[in-house]
Amino acid sequence: MELHTSNTLDTAITRGELLTVSSVTAANIVKDIRENIRNLTGGSMSHYESLIDNSLEIALDKMKAKASDKGYDGVIGLTISHPRVVDGGVEIIVYGNGFNYKG
Repeated sequence: MELHTSNTLDTAITRGELLTVSSVTAANIVKDIRENIRNLTGGSMSHYESLIDNSLEIALDKMKAKASDKGYDGVIGLTISHPRVVDGGVEIIVYGNGFNYKG
């Protein structure tokens, strides 16, 4: 399954419908408290970084599966909304148009 951030490809395609997926991953409350303390003192918030990375992987895997289930060769114009740390977790929304190669 191909994922492309550009809105065009060098080969002929038929653009399909808009596909959207979301991923909301829960944070560990103990680690969440530690990150809030780190926010006061400064430094890398590695727990949130890994939480965002994990949630993004889940969202991209869901997008590939959704496009494949609908019979598309890939997704074009793939956009990842900025990940947000929300109360108790991370939220990511990914969207783009399914496409099929012509011929």
